[in-house]
Amino acid sequence: MTDTADAPAAYVPPRVWTWDKESGGRFASINRPVAGPTHEAELPVGRHPLQLYSLATPNGVKVTIMLEELLALGREGAEYDAWLIRINEGDQFSSGFVRINPNSKIPALVDRSEPEPLRVFESGSILLYLAEKFGAFLPTDRAGRTETLNWLFWQMGSAPYLGGGFGHFYAYAPEKMEYPINRFAMEVKRQLDVLDRQLAERPYIAGQDYTIADIAIWPWYGALALGRLYEAAEFLSVHEYENVQRWAREINERPAVKRGVLVNRVWGDEANQLPERHDAADIDAALARIAAARG
Repeated sequence: MTDTADAPAAYVPPRVWTWDKESGGRFASINRPVAGPTHEAELPVGRHPLQLYSLATPNGVKVTIMLEELLALGREGAEYDAWLIRINEGDQFSSGFVRINPNSKIPALVDRSEPEPLRVFESGSILLYLAEKFGAFLPTDRAGRTETLNWLFWQMGSAPYLGGGFGHFYAYAPEKMEYPINRFAMEVKRQLDVLDRQLAERPYIAGQDYTIADIAIWPWYGALALGRLYEAAEFLSVHEYENVQRWAREINERPAVKRGVLVNRVWGDEANQLPERHDAADIDAALARIAAARG
C-alpha cells in the first residue's frame, strides 16, 4: 500500500475561476487575464520605412530573418529599425504597443511607407505581408503558394504545443509535473516526425525552394534540433530526426539567418547581443565582435 499521508491534495477546479494570485513560473509577473495597456508610453520611431518592435524569441527571430533575407536580395524599401520590447518587464503592455497589437505580443511591425502607417501583428501575418509586399519567398503559382501557406499555418498552430506546452512545463513551470511534460513531449516528437518525413522528400519544407514556411518553422524546430531551445535536445532525442537536422544546419549557415538571429537579442554571451538594429552596420559590428571572441 502506498503511503499518501504527505502527498499533496489533488487540485479540484472551482465552479468559477478567479484570478487571486500569480501562478508561479518564469513569466508569472506579466501574466494576467485581461487585455489592454497597463501604462502610458509611446513607441520610438526611426528613420526607415519599416519599424519593428520585438525581442529575439523564436517568433521575433522569424521577422528579423525575413527582413535580412529581403535586404540580402537587394529589395528596396526593406530597411528597418528594430526596437527592443522587453516582455519580462511588461513593455508590450504600453499604450503605444497596444495600439499596434491589441494582443500585446511580439513581434509587431509598422509600415510607414504606406499613405497611412499600417500596423501588422502576428508573426505569420508579418511574414506573409512582407512576402507579398516585396515579392519574395512565396511562390506565385497556386500550387506552390498553397503548399507554402499550408506549412506557414501548420507552424502557427503547432508551435504553441512546443512553446506554451512543452517549453513551459519542461523549462519554466515552478515545479516539474510528469503528466504535462509527457503529454507535450509526445506531441513535440510527433511534430518533429511530421517535419522529418516531409524533409525526406524535398530540400525545404514546402518544396524545392526556401520560403516563408522555412523562415517561420526554423526558429522553433530548427533551434530545437540544434540544441538551442529549452536545453531539451537530449531529452527529446532530437538527433534521431536526421532530415530535420540536415535542414536546420543548412538554414543556420545562411548569411541572412546569421544576421537575423542577433537582432533584439539581450541574453547569452554579450558578444552575441544586439538589443536594437538601426542600420546594417549594427549587425556588421556584432558579427565582428563574435569573430573576435572566437579568436
